[in-house]
Amino acid sequence: MEKIVIATKNEGKVGEMREALSHLPVEVVSLRAFGDLPDAVEDGKTFLENAKAKAAFYEKRTGCICMADDSGLEVEALGGAPGIYSARYAGAHGDDAANNAKLCEELARRGLPESRAAYRCALAVCTPDGEAFQTLGSCEGVVRRARRGTGGFGYDPYFYPDACMGRSMAELVIGEKIRISHRGAALRLMVMKLQEFLAGGISL
Repeated sequence: MEKIVIATKNEGKVGEMREALSHLPVEVVSLRAFGDLPDAVEDGKTFLENAKAKAAFYEKRTGCICMADDSGLEVEALGGAPGIYSARYAGAHGDDAANNAKLCEELARRGLPESRAAYRCALAVCTPDGEAFQTLGSCEGVVRRARRGTGGFGYDPYFYPDACMGRSMAELVIGEKIRISHRGAALRLMVMKLQEFLAGGISL
């Protein structure tokens, strides 16, 4: 069975990807399975550039098929911020509470209770035999200064997808979230590419 390494230590992302890939003949593991690996440099100007760099970096260090995600929130009223800086919007990487507080502060400074926004996701895969392929996904909605829900991670309690009839992303169970989310959209496309690759070595 092939092993696919998810190039993140974010267990929320790993869980979503493991669910989406569960029907493929692969073992899904996170970077935590490989001990204390160095962090990949994320200096790209787009989500896709960062995802491709991470996939290549960790494929070399694990010797396994590697899938990397770079994703974030683009808020219309903030000129597309936090964008590629979503995970470190408030400074420290991965501090969800601080990032969400800054998001709400920025909306409040503009006198706005909400704004149109979109989650974006870029996925990239690199394989030990040199294959590389990518997919993109998005989820449109609204960010509000009103927090709802306890699930998910990141900005989920403040993001209300258009498809969810007033519920926040954090109020969805994982199956619902994957069906409508930016990462779910990118994963569905990636699953098709992986199925072709695993079935017959088709160059993608």
